[in-house]
Amino acid sequence: MWPPSTFIGMLSVGMMVLGADAAHAQNYPNKPIRIVTAGVGSAGDVASRVMADGLAGSLGQKLVVDNRSSGVIPVEIVAKSPADGYTLLLYGNVIWLSPYLQANVSYDPVRDFSPITLVAISPNILTVHPSLPVKSVRELIALAKARPGELNYESGGAGSSSHLAGELFKSMAGVNIVRIQYKSAGVALSELIGGQVQMGFVPVSELGTHAKTGRLKALAVTSLQPSTLYPTLATVAAAGLPGYETGSKFSLLAPAKTPEAIITRLNQEVVKFLSSPEAKQRFFDIGAETVGSSPEQLAATIKSEMSRMGKVIQDAGIRSE
Repeated sequence: MWPPSTFIGMLSVGMMVLGADAAHAQNYPNKPIRIVTAGVGSAGDVASRVMADGLAGSLGQKLVVDNRSSGVIPVEIVAKSPADGYTLLLYGNVIWLSPYLQANVSYDPVRDFSPITLVAISPNILTVHPSLPVKSVRELIALAKARPGELNYESGGAGSSSHLAGELFKSMAGVNIVRIQYKSAGVALSELIGGQVQMGFVPVSELGTHAKTGRLKALAVTSLQPSTLYPTLATVAAAGLPGYETGSKFSLLAPAKTPEAIITRLNQEVVKFLSSPEAKQRFFDIGAETVGSSPEQLAATIKSEMSRMGKVIQDAGIRSE
């Protein structure tokens, strides 16, 4: 057991650290904040600009969006940045999935970041061509089991949202459906509309009016809970595959060891903005739903996703190009 003098000394140091953090937070921010994200026009870029516009007033500083090449580059930049709250990362699932998709990733999703909040989620829609004789998820699973290796699904690049959605579906449903890869989501959607492929996991923003006009048949949404983005659809989980959930998740993170007081301030301001009608509408317009979690909830989500989807990636042998 420590002598009283040692304990008092340690307590004093701890109080000094807390005091320094509090003082830092009181003066924060006193200069522009940089949000690092993916390339111009990407979902992360649009989300970052919505956040930058919405937070400038409450934080009293300009927020600058710093677009970088897609992949892990933006993540690596922020992981190596000073932990002072002036460099943040807004990015999708690649943050925690890249270590499973490629070798020699230079960062650790848990060790190298301080979670701020889960910003938004963007589910996919399980969609089939009208020629496929199914009207529900259960009927689709039954057909796939009756015709192993005959059904196919359109997919973007290795590790893309549509690819992981398809592989998770195969794993959980115990079916053999064949992946058909396309270079772009636009081409993949055109092929699905044309009947060259039979099914796909299409982003809400891309499905558009195709389901309403009958060119495509929407069966279910891939979020765990019913989605305001497509309120007429049940979830895949409720429609025949309990526990199924996929989609893009956008999180806001800071470098590891960013003072807790700054993380708290950022979380409060961001969550407040995300709950506003303006934020909800702007994210809705890009096919996403705002969330606004606590830092602890985001940390739990990251660990859960790494365990759950990491296994899917490893079992399917998926490697990014």
